[in-house]
Amino acid sequence: MKGEELPRRGFRPGERLIDLANAVRADPELSRAALAELLARHGESREDLTGRAFSKGDAEELRTAAARLAALLAESDTDRAAHAINALLAECGARPHLSRHGGHTWHLHIDRGDEASWAEWFLASSALALAQILTEYGRAPWGECESSRCGRLYLGTGPGSARRYCSTACASRERVAAHRRRKKADG
Repeated sequence: MKGEELPRRGFRPGERLIDLANAVRADPELSRAALAELLARHGESREDLTGRAFSKGDAEELRTAAARLAALLAESDTDRAAHAINALLAECGARPHLSRHGGHTWHLHIDRGDEASWAEWFLASSALALAQILTEYGRAPWGECESSRCGRLYLGTGPGSARRYCSTACASRERVAAHRRRKKADG
Protein backbone atom coordinates (compact mmCIF):
# COMPACT_ATOMS: atom_id res chain seq x y z
CA MET A 1 0.00 0.00 0.00
CA LYS A 2 3.06 2.24 0.12
CA GLY A 3 2.48 5.46 -1.74
CA GLU A 4 -1.27 4.95 -1.97
CA GLU A 5 -3.72 7.14 -0.14
CA LEU A 6 -6.49 5.56 1.87
CA PRO A 7 -9.92 5.81 0.25
CA ARG A 8 -11.96 8.81 1.34
CA ARG A 9 -14.26 6.85 3.65
CA GLY A 10 -13.66 9.03 6.65
CA PHE A 11 -10.73 9.33 8.95
CA ARG A 12 -9.48 6.40 11.00
CA PRO A 13 -7.55 8.15 13.79
CA GLY A 14 -7.01 4.93 15.75
CA GLU A 15 -5.31 3.25 12.80
CA ARG A 16 -3.27 6.38 12.12
CA LEU A 17 -2.20 6.46 15.77
CA ILE A 18 -1.07 2.82 15.74
CA ASP A 19 0.84 3.26 12.48
CA LEU A 20 2.57 6.43 13.64
CA ALA A 21 3.39 5.08 17.11
CA ASN A 22 4.83 1.85 15.67
CA ALA A 23 6.84 3.75 13.06
CA VAL A 24 8.36 6.06 15.69
CA ARG A 25 9.06 3.15 18.06
CA ALA A 26 10.86 1.35 15.23
CA ASP A 27 12.81 4.49 14.28
CA PRO A 28 12.83 7.28 16.91
CA GLU A 29 14.52 9.57 14.35
CA LEU A 30 11.99 8.84 11.59
CA SER A 31 12.49 11.47 8.90
CA ARG A 32 10.14 14.32 8.17
CA ALA A 33 9.55 12.85 4.70
CA ALA A 34 8.66 9.42 6.11
CA LEU A 35 6.26 10.99 8.61
CA ALA A 36 4.68 13.07 5.85
CA GLU A 37 4.24 9.96 3.69
CA LEU A 38 2.61 8.10 6.56
CA LEU A 39 0.25 11.00 7.24
CA ALA A 40 -0.63 11.21 3.54
CA ARG A 41 -1.50 7.51 3.52
CA HIS A 42 -3.93 8.28 6.32
CA GLY A 43 -5.72 10.99 4.39
CA GLU A 44 -3.79 14.15 5.14
CA SER A 45 -3.47 16.49 2.19
CA ARG A 46 -0.10 16.45 0.43
CA GLU A 47 -0.30 20.26 0.22
CA ASP A 48 -0.43 20.35 4.04
CA LEU A 49 2.67 18.17 4.22
CA THR A 50 5.12 20.26 2.22
CA GLY A 51 8.37 21.34 3.87
CA ARG A 52 6.93 24.73 4.81
CA ALA A 53 3.60 23.46 6.14
CA PHE A 54 5.19 20.47 7.91
CA SER A 55 8.70 21.47 8.96
CA LYS A 56 11.52 19.48 10.53
CA GLY A 57 10.53 21.06 13.85
CA ASP A 58 6.93 19.92 13.34
CA ALA A 59 8.21 16.41 12.61
CA GLU A 60 10.32 16.41 15.78
CA GLU A 61 7.34 17.47 17.90
CA LEU A 62 5.13 14.89 16.18
CA ARG A 63 7.68 12.12 16.91
CA THR A 64 7.65 13.16 20.59
CA ALA A 65 3.85 13.09 20.64
CA ALA A 66 3.79 9.66 18.96
CA ALA A 67 6.27 8.28 21.52
CA ARG A 68 4.13 9.66 24.33
CA LEU A 69 1.02 8.03 22.89
CA ALA A 70 2.91 4.75 22.35
CA ALA A 71 3.42 4.59 26.11
CA LEU A 72 -0.32 4.99 26.60
CA LEU A 73 -1.01 2.25 24.04
CA ALA A 74 1.25 -0.11 25.99
CA GLU A 75 -0.95 0.46 29.08
CA SER A 76 -3.32 -2.49 29.39
CA ASP A 77 -4.98 -1.46 32.67
CA THR A 78 -8.26 0.20 31.68
CA ASP A 79 -8.42 2.55 34.69
CA ARG A 80 -4.86 3.81 34.22
CA ALA A 81 -5.47 4.19 30.48
CA ALA A 82 -8.70 6.14 31.11
CA HIS A 83 -6.94 8.50 33.53
CA ALA A 84 -4.11 9.05 31.04
CA ILE A 85 -6.61 9.80 28.26
CA ASN A 86 -8.48 12.23 30.52
CA ALA A 87 -5.21 13.99 31.30
CA LEU A 88 -4.46 14.33 27.57
CA LEU A 89 -7.96 15.64 26.83
CA ALA A 90 -7.63 18.19 29.65
CA GLU A 91 -4.20 19.22 28.36
CA CYS A 92 -5.65 19.76 24.88
CA GLY A 93 -8.21 22.15 26.35
CA ALA A 94 -10.16 22.28 23.12
CA ARG A 95 -13.79 21.64 22.42
CA PRO A 96 -14.87 19.07 19.85
CA HIS A 97 -16.31 20.34 16.59
CA LEU A 98 -17.27 18.86 13.24
CA SER A 99 -15.09 19.77 10.30
CA ARG A 100 -15.19 19.12 6.56
CA HIS A 101 -12.23 20.08 4.42
CA GLY A 102 -10.06 18.88 1.56
CA GLY A 103 -12.79 16.68 0.04
CA HIS A 104 -13.25 14.66 3.23
CA THR A 105 -16.60 13.87 4.78
CA TRP A 106 -17.65 15.48 8.04
CA HIS A 107 -15.42 14.35 10.88
CA LEU A 108 -14.67 15.30 14.44
CA HIS A 109 -11.85 17.69 15.33
CA ILE A 110 -10.75 18.49 18.85
CA ASP A 111 -7.70 20.63 18.21
CA ARG A 112 -7.40 24.38 18.70
CA GLY A 113 -8.08 25.04 15.02
CA ASP A 114 -5.69 26.38 12.44
CA GLU A 115 -3.20 27.56 15.06
CA ALA A 116 -2.74 24.06 16.52
CA SER A 117 0.62 22.45 15.82
CA TRP A 118 0.89 19.03 14.22
CA ALA A 119 1.79 17.54 17.63
CA GLU A 120 -1.15 19.24 19.38
CA TRP A 121 -3.49 18.04 16.64
CA PHE A 122 -2.14 14.49 16.85
CA LEU A 123 -2.34 14.32 20.65
CA ALA A 124 -5.88 15.73 20.68
CA SER A 125 -7.27 13.60 17.86
CA SER A 126 -5.60 10.45 19.21
CA ALA A 127 -6.85 11.06 22.76
CA LEU A 128 -10.36 11.53 21.42
CA ALA A 129 -10.12 8.36 19.33
CA LEU A 130 -8.85 6.33 22.29
CA ALA A 131 -11.61 7.74 24.51
CA GLN A 132 -14.24 6.73 21.96
CA ILE A 133 -12.73 3.25 21.56
CA LEU A 134 -12.44 2.70 25.32
CA THR A 135 -16.07 3.70 25.90
CA GLU A 136 -17.28 1.53 23.02
CA TYR A 137 -15.48 -1.58 24.29
CA GLY A 138 -15.62 -0.87 28.02
CA ARG A 139 -11.92 -1.68 28.26
CA ALA A 140 -8.61 -0.76 26.66
CA PRO A 141 -8.64 -2.96 23.52
CA TRP A 142 -5.10 -2.05 22.57
CA GLY A 143 -1.71 -3.17 23.69
CA GLU A 144 1.74 -4.38 22.91
CA CYS A 145 2.13 -7.70 21.10
CA GLU A 146 3.03 -10.44 23.58
CA SER A 147 5.15 -12.29 21.04
CA SER A 148 8.70 -12.49 22.32
CA ARG A 149 9.97 -11.56 18.85
CA CYS A 150 7.65 -8.64 18.15
CA GLY A 151 6.40 -6.02 20.61
CA ARG A 152 4.43 -3.98 18.01
CA LEU A 153 1.45 -2.00 19.23
CA TYR A 154 -1.99 -3.07 18.06
CA LEU A 155 -5.57 -1.90 18.20
CA GLY A 156 -7.85 -4.86 18.90
CA THR A 157 -11.19 -3.44 17.82
CA GLY A 158 -12.28 -6.36 15.69
CA PRO A 159 -14.75 -9.08 16.60
CA GLY A 160 -13.87 -11.80 19.06
CA SER A 161 -12.17 -11.91 22.40
CA ALA A 162 -9.47 -9.57 23.62
CA ARG A 163 -6.23 -9.78 21.63
CA ARG A 164 -2.74 -10.48 22.91
CA TYR A 165 -0.89 -10.35 19.60
CA CYS A 166 -0.62 -7.80 16.81
CA SER A 167 -1.32 -10.34 14.06
CA THR A 168 -2.33 -13.90 13.37
CA ALA A 169 1.28 -14.58 12.35
CA CYS A 170 2.58 -13.64 15.82
CA ALA A 171 -0.21 -15.60 17.54
CA SER A 172 0.51 -18.69 15.42
CA ARG A 173 4.26 -18.43 15.98
CA GLU A 174 3.73 -18.29 19.76
CA ARG A 175 1.27 -21.22 19.73
CA VAL A 176 3.73 -23.34 17.73
CA ALA A 177 6.59 -22.41 20.07
CA ALA A 178 4.47 -23.30 23.14
CA HIS A 179 3.50 -26.61 21.55
CA ARG A 180 7.15 -27.44 20.84
CA ARG A 181 8.13 -26.56 24.42
CA ARG A 182 5.41 -28.85 25.81
CA LYS A 183 6.36 -31.67 23.43
CA LYS A 184 10.05 -31.34 24.41
CA ALA A 185 9.16 -31.29 28.13
CA ASP A 186 7.06 -34.46 27.72
CA GLY A 187 10.02 -36.27 26.39
